[in-house]
Amino acid sequence: MSAATSTSTPAPLAGVRVLDLSRVLAGPWAGQLLADYGADVIKVERPGEGDDTRSWGPPFFGPRDERRAANRGKRSIAIDLASADGAAMVRTLAAEADVLLENYKVGQLAKYGLDAPSLQAANPRLIYCSVTGYGQDGPYAAAAGYDFAIQATGGLMSITGEKEGTPGSEPQKVGVAVSDLFTGIYAVTAILAALHERERTGRGRHIDAALLDTQVAMLANQASNYFVGGKAPHRMGNAHVNIVPYQVFRTRDGHIVLAVGNDGQFRRFCQLAGCEALAQDPRFATNPARVEHRDELVPLLAARMFERSTAEWTALLEPNAVPCAPILDIGGVFEHAQVQARGLRVAQDGVPMVACPMRLDGQRPQASKPPPRLDEHGDAIRDALARGARWPD
Repeated sequence: MSAATSTSTPAPLAGVRVLDLSRVLAGPWAGQLLADYGADVIKVERPGEGDDTRSWGPPFFGPRDERRAANRGKRSIAIDLASADGAAMVRTLAAEADVLLENYKVGQLAKYGLDAPSLQAANPRLIYCSVTGYGQDGPYAAAAGYDFAIQATGGLMSITGEKEGTPGSEPQKVGVAVSDLFTGIYAVTAILAALHERERTGRGRHIDAALLDTQVAMLANQASNYFVGGKAPHRMGNAHVNIVPYQVFRTRDGHIVLAVGNDGQFRRFCQLAGCEALAQDPRFATNPARVEHRDELVPLLAARMFERSTAEWTALLEPNAVPCAPILDIGGVFEHAQVQARGLRVAQDGVPMVACPMRLDGQRPQASKPPPRLDEHGDAIRDALARGARWPD
């Protein structure tokens, strides 16, 4: 059967061994994605406590040792890294690993001989990925870095939230831990690049993945606006600093996102909405002009958008290639026909999860195991190592 028609679950990283010492979200997210792509991931957790995310809630899925987050496809073993036996066990596993993930404070693992130079001396092919808040050097290297703090320090909160002066407005964090999640994804890209390079050089890399670095990179066009314009961007609520109209509008029964990305779309919108004159007005005919005259145009559009319901606007605009969307809550997301058709809600052993978003030749990679209970595989791994195995099957 050809790759294009294969129905088997893709596992492009089959045979890659990952030792995951990370906690909380960025590192575990990277490890989970590697597991989805077929890597064999052993997750090392603190005895009796496990990953910090096992206590994040309620709600919880089962009792404490069964609580699971960002660990799909991994095997869990509880090891005390501060003990001589625990550190030795990790060194044994690291000697056979292809990738090691960790997110301890800078220098902390060196106390146990588990730092990159020590482990790579024994295994030069090891790709050692350190995930921290602020990176391996610099004046803040020793500081703890949680996603919320990084969204603040990295500028994201300064451009997120209602416009200054709006009653009750203040800087806002994003509704999910985007600094953590982006760092996990960026870390995976670096790991994959290092795995590819290792085929040529035979040597691993020490990857320095910092939440702050990632958050600053995520500023994207807002950073460019600052570099080019010389003025720090500010909060604009749901409006876009460089595109108009590209924001939320109130409808007769709720709200809708109108995301007009070019002049052709604006002309189509005006025709459909019955306000063709706006598209001919020199103040609004081009996007730069619309940005300059935002305060004149938006109230005119707001009055027009309030004339129909969200469903009516969606039915009118969407088939005619004018980008728009209703604003769904999370329940509505998983009831959406496209989300259901794409199979984005999955379950393994009764554990509900969101599927890996990628498809390879039409098939989604998905780890073969659900998120593990704390130390679920510990006895089997310890027994295998006691029998002389370097990496337990």
